[in-house]
Amino acid sequence: MRVRPISPERLVTELTDRVLAAADLAADRPPSGPGPAADRSPSRLRVAVDGPPAADPDRLADALVDPLRAAGRPVLRIRAEDFLRPASVRYELGRTNPDAYYEGWTDEAGLRREVLDPAGPGGSGRVLPSLWDAATDRASRAPYLDLPAGAVLLVSGALLLGGGLPFDLAVHLALSPAALARRTDPRLRWTLPAFQRYAEEVDPASFADVVVRVDDPRRPALVEPS
Repeated sequence: MRVRPISPERLVTELTDRVLAAADLAADRPPSGPGPAADRSPSRLRVAVDGPPAADPDRLADALVDPLRAAGRPVLRIRAEDFLRPASVRYELGRTNPDAYYEGWTDEAGLRREVLDPAGPGGSGRVLPSLWDAATDRASRAPYLDLPAGAVLLVSGALLLGGGLPFDLAVHLALSPAALARRTDPRLRWTLPAFQRYAEEVDPASFADVVVRVDDPRRPALVEPS
């Protein structure tokens, strides 16, 4: 394993190149699923940008949008926080229960049903950009969107990997325990045991396609096979 320091700007450039290469490979996959081959486009790419709030995965995913569009790829941004379960479910064991946060805050079934499966091989391409408005604790009532062939779907958030969600490319933003504790908002420190469980039980850094160390966001580093 080799850890290569990289500037934030160069990181976005290299990740863009990696996503474009993966999208080209996805376009070459044979179609799968029922129906005529012409209706079974395999060319959409589902990308996870996974990391705790302290790593700001939303910001990195946002930074990829314009370069990918400039390269000719339609892009749809999805935030996992728009697929939370209702407050009555999230807070059943209290508002600051790390096990509930780890196991059940995100509506993974809804994210898969409304976004990832339709965007995948054999899917309709008709996706829902948000399911739940956590601020109002009501359905977002967002309209469905048609994701064209060749599009890139960027999904950002925490605890996205290891639960069987069907991503084609996974980027994991990793922090050391000390950096995670230091950079986590004091109001969210109760979530730290959840991320410890995630590191121990899932170990996303061991299988993600791209691992970026972000102990210092000004000086990220790519973890590469030796």
